Amino acid sequence: RAAIGNPWIFNQVKHFFKTGEELAPPTLSERMDAVKSHLKFSIEWKGDKKGIFEMRRHYTNYFRGIPGFKPFRARLVESPTYEDTMQILDEIEDIFQADNLVNQ
Repeated sequence: RAAIGNPWIFNQVKHFFKTGEELAPPTLSERMDAVKSHLKFSIEWKGDKKGIFEMRRHYTNYFRGIPGFKPFRARLVESPTYEDTMQILDEIEDIFQADNLVNQ
């Protein structure tokens, strides 16, 4: 369960046991790739409506630690379609990468 929304957990744990050091958090690009793949898979597996609905609980985990993300999360959980959700995700990527608010 912990890996849903944080698929990097396995590499982080493996790296810590091997080196005793924590890995840097995933970059925004890594987070975006993962959340978009998860969304696409969710829709393919469960259909548009249910796939989008079930993804809503995972956005907090994917974007944990990003200052100022809360308004975007609210928009994501209200988004009714795949296209709208992807548009919001693209907007998040543009804004947060432009502001360098997340590790690049």
